Amino acid sequence: MYQQHFGLHQAPFGITPNPAFFYSGNTRGEILSALLYAVTQGEGIVKVTGEVGCGKTMLCRMLAARLPRGVDVLYLVNPTLGPQEVLHAIAAELGLDTNGRRSDEVLRALHAELIARHAAAHRVVLLVEEAQAMPLETLEAIRLLTNLETASSKLLQIVLFGQPELDEHLALPRMRQLRERITHSFKVPPMPRDQIPYFLSHRLRAAGYQGPELFSRGAVKLIARGSQGIVRRINVLADKSLMAAYAEDLPYVNSYHVRQAIEDSRYSCAAIPGNRSMIVFDKLLATCFRRRTT
Repeated sequence: MYQQHFGLHQAPFGITPNPAFFYSGNTRGEILSALLYAVTQGEGIVKVTGEVGCGKTMLCRMLAARLPRGVDVLYLVNPTLGPQEVLHAIAAELGLDTNGRRSDEVLRALHAELIARHAAAHRVVLLVEEAQAMPLETLEAIRLLTNLETASSKLLQIVLFGQPELDEHLALPRMRQLRERITHSFKVPPMPRDQIPYFLSHRLRAAGYQGPELFSRGAVKLIARGSQGIVRRINVLADKSLMAAYAEDLPYVNSYHVRQAIEDSRYSCAAIPGNRSMIVFDKLLATCFRRRTT
């Protein structure tokens, strides 16, 4: 809606992870490089944790995009699967038809397929998202897949992505065997305040912006405070702030626009000065649509 107004060729602050907008600052580039090394060289399970909205899924997508040729990537995104169902889901990712087969038959089919891919010089990596929401029995079933191996290497590399609750689950005595299989652990931190202006600028440039700094210092400061460094919140606030500036036909974003975005998003506004009654964003949308049609 505001893209033409600001000279953008696409929306810069979407919440759907897009590798084209990956920001390598705040250790994210280092974590990605370490993940690539761990996955291509490691023998155990890799774990990545972080709070909701901190960028775990973006790292997952970047990892898949950066893996070298000859590495086959499998995704497991449904955390509600039971231990039997998860075997069928992984088999389906490998292109196997397991309808009507028992779990032991599915496991044998998985083993045979993984051996065939290993013989063809292919590595197989399983990326598991929302691992903290999985039943413990399902996590154990996934752990058992690491027993599939040749004399010299594992046939399946597993990467678990999850919220901090995953660590709580892994600390349980019954999860000791899975915990001991984890050879690399990474934590995705919130975005520190001093990185947020660079993050905003990076995404704007990736979206085609070529002008001067679009967000005022006051606007950036409020985005940092309102988002608490959560990347998803930063994107939401930046997007709504651009819309607010567009509704006023301004070429920049100021702190007033960010206050509107914070109010509309219902994020914590404590200690944010000037937080009085704000206009509602449906009014902003109406203004934007009127501008488009006139």
